[in-house]
Amino acid sequence: MAFSYPNPDAYKFLDDFRGKDFCGTWPTVVEMFEISCKRFGSRPCFKAFHPKELSLTYNEVREYVLQISNYLLATGVKKGDKIAVSGKNSPEWAVAYLAILYAGATVVPLDITYNDNDMETLMAFGDVSRIFIDADRIENIGTKTGKVSLVEKYCLEENSKSYPYLFNLKAEGTYKPEATSEDDVAAILFTSGTTGVPKGVQLTHKNLVSDCYEAQVLMKLYPEDVFYAILPLHHAYTMLAVFFETISCGASCVFGKRLIVPQVLKELKLGKVTMFLAVPLLFNKLLSALMNGVRKKGIIVYGLIRGMMGVSGFLKKAFHIKVGKKWFGFLLRQLSLENARICICGGGPLPPSTFKMFNELGIDFVQGYGLTETSPITHLNPVEAYNEASVGHFIPAVEVKIVNPDEDGNGLIYVKGSVVMKGYYKNEEATREVLSEDGWLNTGDVGYEKDGYLFLTGRSKNVIVTEGGKNVFPEEIEDHFQLHYDVDQICVCGYIINAKEKSEGIAAIIYPSADCVKSHENDLEDHINSIVTTVNKELQSYKKITKVIVSKEPLAMTSTKKVKRFEVEKLFKKELNKD
Repeated sequence: MAFSYPNPDAYKFLDDFRGKDFCGTWPTVVEMFEISCKRFGSRPCFKAFHPKELSLTYNEVREYVLQISNYLLATGVKKGDKIAVSGKNSPEWAVAYLAILYAGATVVPLDITYNDNDMETLMAFGDVSRIFIDADRIENIGTKTGKVSLVEKYCLEENSKSYPYLFNLKAEGTYKPEATSEDDVAAILFTSGTTGVPKGVQLTHKNLVSDCYEAQVLMKLYPEDVFYAILPLHHAYTMLAVFFETISCGASCVFGKRLIVPQVLKELKLGKVTMFLAVPLLFNKLLSALMNGVRKKGIIVYGLIRGMMGVSGFLKKAFHIKVGKKWFGFLLRQLSLENARICICGGGPLPPSTFKMFNELGIDFVQGYGLTETSPITHLNPVEAYNEASVGHFIPAVEVKIVNPDEDGNGLIYVKGSVVMKGYYKNEEATREVLSEDGWLNTGDVGYEKDGYLFLTGRSKNVIVTEGGKNVFPEEIEDHFQLHYDVDQICVCGYIINAKEKSEGIAAIIYPSADCVKSHENDLEDHINSIVTTVNKELQSYKKITKVIVSKEPLAMTSTKKVKRFEVEKLFKKELNKD
């Protein structure tokens, strides 16, 4: 059966505002928010429960945004100025972001986990002149390297004695910003570390707004939806798929400041969250803990529940009959997902088993795919026609081609369309490396496509070349460990077994869970090796792990909970190269 988009009229309502509220092909971010305020002004917009409760309607957010942008204009901000936002997730973060755009400036969202020196390096490269930042960082930022000359610093929290709180920024008189178009750069997002020439992805208003609306052609959103922003907002995934999607459709967003499971569960319940977006690590942890608890009830109870889950999944997939929430509501309440309408996984590969089990439990669980360079969404699984092994179907704004496929159809994934970045900021060489003159972006990922659905194999730069000349992607192997409760983190990488032929063996660096360490004080390495042996039985011969390293310390991770592969490999280089 030919694929048909489930919500083809997702943004047809824009025709009522075209020519009056915006004149381009797409609204700017500012125009998009203005349209939402006209449609949903009295509805709840932003909410937070920690450290204190705060709730703002669309109209109240707009008042603050206009007030703060007017202050920025009054104090000399001009179109195209670069202003940074860095802090824990909060309504203030989102208001600051919008206020910068309303003033005609460009937002530079920065990871709050960077140290002062690294942050200043990026600020200097990005020509940042002002910053909105948390109270515990505001004193030192801009004073370390001498590279940054900040006009002003503003605090995203109330507890700074020396710097003005965001919501208190006011100016006499009214100032008008210079006109902004859909082709102007709205945000610059840094995607790599601070060594070498930084890569600042320039995303235009058109990139962001078209991505926001085109994704809804695959997934219907409602004003009654409640999103949850627990992953860092500086990251393209949360910024677009949570923050922007919220304000595009009149939904509301709950901001979580800390990725601590008990607090996440509390906020999911308090906020009555219907749209929960997270990364594989969090979903795997939740599911692993849940099923481990069921397993402790005994083999009969576990077997009964797994059998019922299988029936639930079959009924849903084959006949669109949803019984999971009724049958397993008691389990979903343990995860605070009783109100969840849809869960979306992004930011990394997810094993089909996790995808399948959440759907069996009664959640419409899907995954998507994209890069910062693509705003980021290029693919999304529709809940009506999901494929557990795929990262999703391409959105209408995107063209896809697979370049130099092998005998299995796996090749480099290229994409083209309105979501593709303008280029890297002040880095034409890096831009030319990935973006062709006719607009095709080399994603650096390898995979294949079938009926418009994309299937990922791994990152081209991570490939391991075995003795037999086979290409192995670490992500393929790591997937097999994601639901092993005793494995907290894993990094699969190659190690040299024949320097002359440049062939590699496959190693696994594993950091065990705290419970595992406690339960296996005397035989930890043997126990981890037994898990690897079990996984090896599931793998093709050339993908089997031949070296295991048990780490005593947690593996370095990004703020979106992906292992920093290069740093981990560097740290364990000696052990990897031991005979």
